[in-house]
Amino acid sequence: MNDITTPTSTPGRIMLVGLGPGSHAHLSARARAAIAEADTVIGYVTYIRLVADLLEGKEVIRKSMTEELDRAVEAFERARQGKRVALISSGDAGVYGMAGPTFEVLFQAGWTPESDIEVEIIPGASAINTCAALVGAPLTHDFCAISLSDLLTPWPVIARRLEAVAFSDFVVALYNPKSGRRTRQIVEARRLFLRHRSPDTPVAIVKSAYRPKQRIEFTTLEKMTECDIGMLSTVLIGNSSTFIRHGLMVTPRGYANKYDVDSGTAHEGEKPGRSLSSGLTGWLAGIHASGLGAAELARIHRLPEDYIAALLAEPLESPEPLSEAAGEEAGA
Repeated sequence: MNDITTPTSTPGRIMLVGLGPGSHAHLSARARAAIAEADTVIGYVTYIRLVADLLEGKEVIRKSMTEELDRAVEAFERARQGKRVALISSGDAGVYGMAGPTFEVLFQAGWTPESDIEVEIIPGASAINTCAALVGAPLTHDFCAISLSDLLTPWPVIARRLEAVAFSDFVVALYNPKSGRRTRQIVEARRLFLRHRSPDTPVAIVKSAYRPKQRIEFTTLEKMTECDIGMLSTVLIGNSSTFIRHGLMVTPRGYANKYDVDSGTAHEGEKPGRSLSSGLTGWLAGIHASGLGAAELARIHRLPEDYIAALLAEPLESPEPLSEAAGEEAGA
């Protein structure tokens, strides 16, 4: 595996295919075409089953759950032979998927984008997207994903990330939350979140999204470990603003901070197209005018004292005038 030279005159190709949640209705047209183009399809046995009816006449290589590097090596070896290889992942190949280990194998072999073997990444909807779509709109504000699998990542690293995002009030999607042998990780994640979040924080647990055994359960942070959670589950933990209403989990973007939601008019002191009055410029003016020291401001705003001290030591800048063409930020 230490020679990148393709042993055939035909250039090989590796297509890293994200299948999305697994249902054909959510398989992208490019993902379907890539599987059709492939001579060889490689994947975890469960993922192979999801697209079994698309594999007639192809070489199919099935691998077990912990054989990601083996899958990547198989793909590389066949691409060296001039084969077109579809290396499939559920969700997105670049989100806890096969893109990473494949590039590790290729780089180890001396591959570069200018080499004979072409690599294409074909995106698919990850579990964080598909599960969110099933439960409402929990990701309308800032969010992140953390895997609880400690097979390759030390637990202190995972715990520090959980602590940081719990403190920072992100909406969080927990991947790989629990397995037959890994049962305590979700318990410890809950313990860390309860240090910073209310026990009533909304939680949605989605199992086998868009597959025949799909199951959705709404609960709270306090009670989430009492629910049915396994390797096919994704756990969505809301932030301090998230709510559940009429069977839908929603995280407000913050429009109510600035506008009357019924009329759409800005609240007193707020202006459309301008940062919130408590945005960076307004907040800086406020801390300078407060007369409080860095330590007290750091406590109030839950920010590092040295950061606040540095801001207080800097002169305030005059706000830039709003251009006539300026409008609200993208993303609505």
